[in-house]
Amino acid sequence: MKAFALAVAAFCCVGSAGAWAQSPAPAAAPLEAYGATPAVELIQLSPSGELIARVTVTGETRSLAVTRIATREDLFVGDISVIKVRDLRWIGEGRVLVVTSQTRNIASLGIPRSELFFGQVLDLETRRVVQVLDRTTDVLPVLYGPASVRNTSDGDTLFVRGVSVVNDQANLHRVDPRTGRGRSVAYMDSTTDDYVLDGEGEIIALSRYDERTGRWSLRLPEGRGHREVWAVDAPVDVPALHGMGRTPRTIIISADRPDLSSEDAGSGDADEVFEVNVDTGEWSRLPFDHAPGFLVHHPRTRLLIGAGRDEADGVRYEFLDPQALRRWQSVERAFSGKAPQLVSWNDALTQVVVFTDTGEAGQYQLVDFERRAADIVADAYPAIAPEQVGAVRSIHYVARDGLSIPGYLTLPPGAAEPAGLPLVVLAHGGPASRDVAGFDWWAQALASRGYAVLQANFRGSTGYGRAFLEAGYGEWGRKMQTDLSDGVRWLASEGIIDPAKVCIVGASYGGYAAMAGLTLDSEVYRCGVSVAGVSDLRRMVNWEAEQARHKNNQTVRYWNRFMGAARLNDRTLDDLSPAYLAASVDSPLLLIHGRDDTVVPIDQSRLMAEALRRAGKPVEFVELPGEDHWLSRSATRRQMLAETVRFLEANNPPGPAD
Repeated sequence: MKAFALAVAAFCCVGSAGAWAQSPAPAAAPLEAYGATPAVELIQLSPSGELIARVTVTGETRSLAVTRIATREDLFVGDISVIKVRDLRWIGEGRVLVVTSQTRNIASLGIPRSELFFGQVLDLETRRVVQVLDRTTDVLPVLYGPASVRNTSDGDTLFVRGVSVVNDQANLHRVDPRTGRGRSVAYMDSTTDDYVLDGEGEIIALSRYDERTGRWSLRLPEGRGHREVWAVDAPVDVPALHGMGRTPRTIIISADRPDLSSEDAGSGDADEVFEVNVDTGEWSRLPFDHAPGFLVHHPRTRLLIGAGRDEADGVRYEFLDPQALRRWQSVERAFSGKAPQLVSWNDALTQVVVFTDTGEAGQYQLVDFERRAADIVADAYPAIAPEQVGAVRSIHYVARDGLSIPGYLTLPPGAAEPAGLPLVVLAHGGPASRDVAGFDWWAQALASRGYAVLQANFRGSTGYGRAFLEAGYGEWGRKMQTDLSDGVRWLASEGIIDPAKVCIVGASYGGYAAMAGLTLDSEVYRCGVSVAGVSDLRRMVNWEAEQARHKNNQTVRYWNRFMGAARLNDRTLDDLSPAYLAASVDSPLLLIHGRDDTVVPIDQSRLMAEALRRAGKPVEFVELPGEDHWLSRSATRRQMLAETVRFLEANNPPGPAD
């Protein structure tokens, strides 16, 4: 197929398409342009490909819009500014499932303050919205796990788990999309970890997990029920189900199976992925050339058709389905050098929405294989022009113990030959996560103000193999921290940055790294910004223990392993906790935290602020009202960015060294 001719007109009315010795840099976009949430947050093609649903953002207004592609007619536009939308899913051609979340508790059921998920179904014909699990007897209208849509012989059907208000059950319900009312179709309780549905909505696999013992088991169909066919002790690294396999009677499982693993199983940082026949119980390896980072299923049959992974220059896909393979090869030819990302197929795989953000602020395009054309759907950040996007370099440097550390360096726009730049080390969260290629709004915002930005994928990050991930175990505040400062020293040795003008910034684990940079590695940084960071490791793990039914749970075991603790309430963690080291801080610190954070409670920042004040150390603290862990709201996200840049410019101003 010939490469597509890219359309120049915008579609669907969402948007339009350094170094001190450098030539003048392009005028920077307003800081608000980076801090704003993307102009399109979610986008999904309908099964036929005739309609497109999306969540758009203009200023403070967030809307759900459904448009007929051929005529550009808006079939529905509704203001949803007051809610946080987490997912969109089509239920047939005429209904859209909208998954939202709220930060709240349910004291009567002992549910602590957390992020609770809800489902609403929009009927495009009647324009009526119904609540999922509404008026379902003795069941909360809250989603317990993800929703599943199946194109059954009875029509398009929604399946969700619902929490009983009278017992320990969290049964699977078949939901009538016209009314939202659910009917229990399978018994499940709190030990039911996950399940797999076939194309008709029948359960073809179940998994169970005992938090206290760490025992995980797989159950496959037998008669009218399910029997246990395999079990393993998994106190931390728990196997997982990933939907159907390549045929209707197979499922996908990620698990640690040394007896079945291939020689290159260690190339991935997660368990190896297997296909299991639910009738025979036979396990087999999938024929992927590279360890998958995520799987791709067919939009209608829900069968496995491919996988993807993050590489240094962007996302790469590997398809097992011949049609999908041909289609995606055409996409890659058309978007050569752009590392296109798959967003949404139609059922026939004749249309696909792709996203690109290499050398630009992000753009969605609708590829029509029959027309051999691609039309611009929306720009993610329409106020940021391509020339205002700083170059992103993939880098590697050697840590002090010899380990190779990958990462990315974002340069101020126009800085082709950088020298002596001020630097911001931007540490990612997780820590079992990673930074990726492409447009990063936070890094680009800082680069637009004249800073080089280092995003190191320190040991313990994902995407570089199991050995690299496991190298981070027990290294909080130790080698995971010095991996960051080793990157600073390498950039200084290359002449790219001024080592006297370095600050460290991060959120979540990155917030911990920012505080640890000023307490455990203080000679490197002249200031730090922690957003939703952990300041007291022992207190954090104890809080996690209190949130669960059992203190000895998988989450606690996971954090103890990563932090290097021998047990719950291990006081050795105090030596790595910035709140206990406040007296050693000599550089100013800015703390920012959302009051609705249910992942890292705001007490972690309040504790650090108070410790610094008692020690007479410089600290600023900004609390974000109504904000969660993920900076979901436009106003508070912009506030966070504005406060961060103000603080950096005051304590590490761009320009020649002072």
